[in-house]
Amino acid sequence: MPELPLSIAQHYHERTKYDPETIAAKSKQLDWTEQPVPFKEYKIGAYFDLKPYLKDPSEDADADPDAAWWHRLSSLLLCSYGLTAKVQTVDDSYLYLRSAPSAGGLYPAEVYLISRGTAQLPAGLYNYQCRTHSLVHFWDSQVWPSLQAACFQSPALENTQLAIAITTVFFRSSWRYEDRAYRRIFLDTGHLLSNIELACAVNDYRPHLIGGFADEAVNELLYIDSEQEGAICVVALADLLDIDQNLPKFKTALPGNTTTDYPKISEGQLLKYLHKATHLDSDPTGADGWKLDESEGVLEDKYNFPFCTKVSTVTPSIPWGVNLETLENTMLKRRSTRAYTGASLSLGELLAMLDFTYQPQHYIDQGLDGSPDYFDLSLIETFIAVSGVNGLEEGCYYYAPKAQELRQIRFKNFRRELHFLCLGQDLGRDAGALLFHTADLNRAVAKYGDRVYRYLHMDAGHLGQRLNLAAMQLRLGVSGIAGFFDDRVNDVLGIPAGEAVLYITSLGRPRS
Repeated sequence: MPELPLSIAQHYHERTKYDPETIAAKSKQLDWTEQPVPFKEYKIGAYFDLKPYLKDPSEDADADPDAAWWHRLSSLLLCSYGLTAKVQTVDDSYLYLRSAPSAGGLYPAEVYLISRGTAQLPAGLYNYQCRTHSLVHFWDSQVWPSLQAACFQSPALENTQLAIAITTVFFRSSWRYEDRAYRRIFLDTGHLLSNIELACAVNDYRPHLIGGFADEAVNELLYIDSEQEGAICVVALADLLDIDQNLPKFKTALPGNTTTDYPKISEGQLLKYLHKATHLDSDPTGADGWKLDESEGVLEDKYNFPFCTKVSTVTPSIPWGVNLETLENTMLKRRSTRAYTGASLSLGELLAMLDFTYQPQHYIDQGLDGSPDYFDLSLIETFIAVSGVNGLEEGCYYYAPKAQELRQIRFKNFRRELHFLCLGQDLGRDAGALLFHTADLNRAVAKYGDRVYRYLHMDAGHLGQRLNLAAMQLRLGVSGIAGFFDDRVNDVLGIPAGEAVLYITSLGRPRS
């Protein structure tokens, strides 16, 4: 039987793989004079300062009656994508760090707030300015009907009053990572979505992800140049303190086209070609497009390898404290680890991180959503390379989330190989464990078309950020790795060849 032609998403994935024989030829010297600024500025607009509302107004008897509303919104934005550190560099410039991690500290995302019109926030469009922790109101017309039309009348927008639109400024990431930046852009967005989900829980909101929308319509709504910047996700925010706002679950992902007839695309043009090829113009599913099938999108146990060692992952949940205060502090203090000691983790620590990441239903009693929105977790698989976990044999394991167990598929210490697979990064060698998020691209494209490439990476980043926060709470080191020798990972670790590696999260004991 002849092989089916690769879709544009599959072609992109193959073209942007790192390989030890070609990576040197593909690497280019960075032009530091062209380094993009990771902030957007507006010359005109009304500013709403959110800094005065960082303090909880319940402690102030004389607080403005609206102060509690503003406090919740201020906290939500700070924990999602706010500025958490300002670091001076060797050339006397500054690196601004945010609550969500970003590859290379490039922060390609822009966060917009869209208001239907509330007693506190007039209708219109706002951009979140993280350096000043403020909102700039750059368009003051009623735009909600246009947002609903652009999102194909998603029921998540029927009764809600606020929505977040996330865009990416392509060059912020492609300046350094070239065409492969598209992967990192959506992984970074997944980190941000995880923060939004958890920050909403802290501040009494319920986020509804919307991945299916008319791209150009949202771009036009936000007044952005689609050659430079593009919408990649919309999040409706239901206020849990308003009983009239909708709370049910809705479908988050809609299918797009599958493109197999495309021209020869030159280096440097592949990222934008793929992005435009995955645009939606209309809802391809019709009137029933947003109805949620409860059997879809849940984590499944895809692999049950014969004669493999099985280890239960059932464990006590991580406590996040009264009113999730510990979670909020952890989100604001999160940092990516630069180096590990090489010392081992405990089995209990690894299991606790898996529990928080993959078993959200265990955290309902702490005020967290037991089934947070993803695009389709049934497409994501997890493999774990164990180099140093006390109580767990070295080797590679498949994590079965439904059965809550680890299934060993390779018996070996892979430290030396992991150092090589992670492009010589010491993080790969010195970590106690590395988690690999993977997906079967053939199956994924068959279900959602090429647009699924966005969904897969956002979901992988979302999971990765939950691992980040769990590790930080346990005072462990954690860092995401998006650069690796793709095909060699499968060969060395025994991950089935059909599973494309999307993302790696390293876990270990941090160096001071």
